Amino acid sequence: MTTTLLRGRTLSFIRWPDSVDDHGAYAYEEDGGLLLKDGRIVAAGAYADVAAQAEAGVQTIDHRPHLLLPGFIDAHVHVPQMQIIASYGAELLDWLNTYTFPEESKFNNSQHGRRIARLFVDEMVRHGTTTVVAYCSVHKESVQAFFAEAHDRNLLVLAGKVMMDRNAPAAVLDTPQSGYDDTKALIAEWHGRGRQHYVITPRFAITSSPEQMEMAGALAREFPDLHVQTHLSENHAEIAFTQQLYPWSKDYTDIYAHYGLLGRRTLLGHSIHLSEREADVLSDSGSVAVFCPTSNLFLGSGLFDYQRYRTREKPVRIAAASDVGGGTNYSMLRTMDEGYKVIALNGEKLNPLASFWQVTLGNAQALSLDDRIGTLDVGTDADIIVLDSGATPTMQLRMETVETLAEELFLLQTLGDDRAVREVYVAGRPAKSAMASILS
Repeated sequence: MTTTLLRGRTLSFIRWPDSVDDHGAYAYEEDGGLLLKDGRIVAAGAYADVAAQAEAGVQTIDHRPHLLLPGFIDAHVHVPQMQIIASYGAELLDWLNTYTFPEESKFNNSQHGRRIARLFVDEMVRHGTTTVVAYCSVHKESVQAFFAEAHDRNLLVLAGKVMMDRNAPAAVLDTPQSGYDDTKALIAEWHGRGRQHYVITPRFAITSSPEQMEMAGALAREFPDLHVQTHLSENHAEIAFTQQLYPWSKDYTDIYAHYGLLGRRTLLGHSIHLSEREADVLSDSGSVAVFCPTSNLFLGSGLFDYQRYRTREKPVRIAAASDVGGGTNYSMLRTMDEGYKVIALNGEKLNPLASFWQVTLGNAQALSLDDRIGTLDVGTDADIIVLDSGATPTMQLRMETVETLAEELFLLQTLGDDRAVREVYVAGRPAKSAMASILS
């Protein structure tokens, strides 16, 4: 049994913070302690109180004056797109055909898939992300490679093989039956193995025929506890093409509803251009709209109306994500920096406490995993990050005038990156420093 006592300024959220002065929304200890045992948090609170519960001789790691938070959660990534991040000059459909599909065709090679999976997990850890919801390629090998890498490092991840049987090159297509069979085999092999979660993953309605959508719906009925992920209403050309392919549908959202793919464990990437009817359907079904600000800005897709979805009469559940490689950075700090700007362009401002709630407890609640991750509550998994608000000269200078916790968080969000992440604990074990020692 491994027991560790962490000391630092601990911050964890209880609920959505209405403002920078909403101190009841979070738990903060200026001199806090976290007692970790066998991958879980077994005590949390003031350091003196937690230390009194620790056994004699426990390993103590003092991270003062840095902040200790739950690990970041990224609700939408594309593992096979690492080598096309920062590809120039295309909107969504052209970007897929020019860059994405040729790149994903490489993932029938298991060695290539394992290399990219290793490098992707390296970036997760480097940037303080301890859980992702990942799209792999159409090939079983890519999913096996990613799960194997995450399992080796004891990360909690959610991932699935994309199901796509049309409107793409042959090298990245399956069939309705093979997509179904491969998915069932991967569920049997990986779901519930260690900390791995399988996600049923029809890429989107454009690349799945009605027959394949039926198969995806069948899987969702057979495995009701699994998550489902797909894309919805990212840009206007995509929406128009989708409506041509499914002319009977009321709108894009209606397609997923028709095939039984909506629900509280359904993650709908982008969801930018939703009508009020569609937003009502998401709200009524409990489905999650996934906010991908860096990708939406980079591809020129549009501005996700975060505050409208959140505060409407029928609120829509929201998660936030990097969407690498359409997204341009692995960092959830950078993601929420861009998210702040998107929300500002829609005439609202997101307070920094809410930003950090979103990428920790908020995303955990959106994934229905807040009993495991996203907090520093006793009994939850010990996925913890250490943030340094003075990680760069620019940040150090700004910190000289910072007076409140909210100001410090906003500085981290606006100026921070992987350098601000001093350490990452995955199920109680240090991961970033361990990775650095291997590479050095």
